Amino acid sequence: MDFLSVASFVGFTLLVAGIAWYSTRNTNEKSADGYFLGGRSLGALTIAGSLLLTNLSAEQIVGLNGQAFTEGVLVMAWETLAAIAIVICAIFLLPKYMSQGITTIPEFIESRFDKHTKGLLSLLFLFAYGVVLLPTILYSGSLAFSTMFDLTEVLGMSQGNVIAICVWSIGIIGIIYAIYGGLKAVAVSDLINAIGLLIGGLLIPVFGLQLIGDGSISEGLTTLWNSNPDKFEATGDVTSSIPFGTIFTGMMIAQIYYWGTNQSILQRVFGAKSLKEGQKGMMLAALVKFLIPVVVVLPGIIAWHVFEGNLENADQAYPALVKKVLPTAFIGFFAAVLFGAVLSSFNSLLNSSATLFGFDLYKQYFNKEASEEGTVKAGKRFGLVIALIAMLIAPFIANAPAGLFDYIQRALGSLSVPIFAVVFIGVLTRKVPALGAKIVLIGGVLMYLTSLLFLEPYYRSTALETATSNGITDAGALKLAEATAYPHFLHVMGILFVVNILIMLIVGKLKPKTTPYEPKLTDEINIEPWKYTVLAGVIITLLVLSTYLIF
Repeated sequence: MDFLSVASFVGFTLLVAGIAWYSTRNTNEKSADGYFLGGRSLGALTIAGSLLLTNLSAEQIVGLNGQAFTEGVLVMAWETLAAIAIVICAIFLLPKYMSQGITTIPEFIESRFDKHTKGLLSLLFLFAYGVVLLPTILYSGSLAFSTMFDLTEVLGMSQGNVIAICVWSIGIIGIIYAIYGGLKAVAVSDLINAIGLLIGGLLIPVFGLQLIGDGSISEGLTTLWNSNPDKFEATGDVTSSIPFGTIFTGMMIAQIYYWGTNQSILQRVFGAKSLKEGQKGMMLAALVKFLIPVVVVLPGIIAWHVFEGNLENADQAYPALVKKVLPTAFIGFFAAVLFGAVLSSFNSLLNSSATLFGFDLYKQYFNKEASEEGTVKAGKRFGLVIALIAMLIAPFIANAPAGLFDYIQRALGSLSVPIFAVVFIGVLTRKVPALGAKIVLIGGVLMYLTSLLFLEPYYRSTALETATSNGITDAGALKLAEATAYPHFLHVMGILFVVNILIMLIVGKLKPKTTPYEPKLTDEINIEPWKYTVLAGVIITLLVLSTYLIF
């Protein structure tokens, strides 16, 4: 770690902070709209940048490249299918949300079902943020900085202590940004960092391919392709992390949940000037998302070739490659951009947590007479608490048995399936009562956790014991026996989604709402749709399908 790297890191970070402050100096952060929705003043470009940076953080870049290091290009499904999910949400879900002028997804759930269902949903969101997402964001960012800057050697400390220091440093800065800046500060800094991340992110595979090809990108790509043909197989078998069939089951459910019901994502779009700007922002994000595998998948494959598959931890693939191929002058800049990406996701979740608590819990259960300013203050205080909890948990993520990205997806499955089922039924039906939603929000979580924590380990371990007792010693045969003993967790998500939908429909048949739901429309937002939304969606979908045809 030299002076130039440190200077470029500090300089770019301060530049982003200065621009964010200047852009938000006139926003009234004491009002709910000002703090939580940026005064409903966000344009398409800012929305797209904020969506991408909220999603594309260190846990995504580090975790997905770590999976690509071991699995290859097939993990691009998490990115390419996200583009299709964004298109679906922009065309079908966003108009329904914005026509009601809602601030949070639980707010929609309250209008469709009742306030207690909303409170239950808010608790599930907050649990996901505080226990799963925020800690993994902090840990992955800390792992990246520790590896890129050789902090264990520089500080003369163990990896665990360095990770803990980084976690608390990132967390404290993130608290200042999110708790005291509001959504607009987060969104503006997101846009700047999105540009930097795309530029810096594209430089990594460029320099990596030049290293492989002795200065020639085309030669590097040819060598990479010819030397590692198995890494460029897009359709995984049953033993892979993403069997091809899961694309049509749980993966699409996870994607639509994330882009269509996740508060931290949709809050950026709810802050749009109009439905048209929101749809344009989502479509632009979908187009860029289609190209993102170059940043979050290809470097992992390059790292496999460069390091000959020999790394202590697959999740170190990306930061180790950055350290090896990036010129010293760029390392500080890229670290600052990555730091911005970490802060973006961290800030976004903190801001959404404050919103959920303030609007959906504090004003409902703690102080019904609270003013807007009081609600904002309560949300900020809660955001501080959940940030501290996340910082305490984050260092222990290193002990997770699976890879970082796989761990995130498995853990979130317990929430994504029931939450998306409830929103899906809420949007498409009028007579399913709150009782059905409550049963699914509680029962759906319990069913998934039972499958993940008890049934899957039992059947897989039993299959291994049976195979071993039958004299099977081949590693491939044992892996196949284990993989086929129980459905992949993404298939389980697909199965449970159908079960949850059926439960709600049955409850709706047996005990329908006495008064069918009628959405209350708002005139505060211009809900005229963008006339090219469907056309843009078709083009993006065709681009995604063409990627699979190529591979």
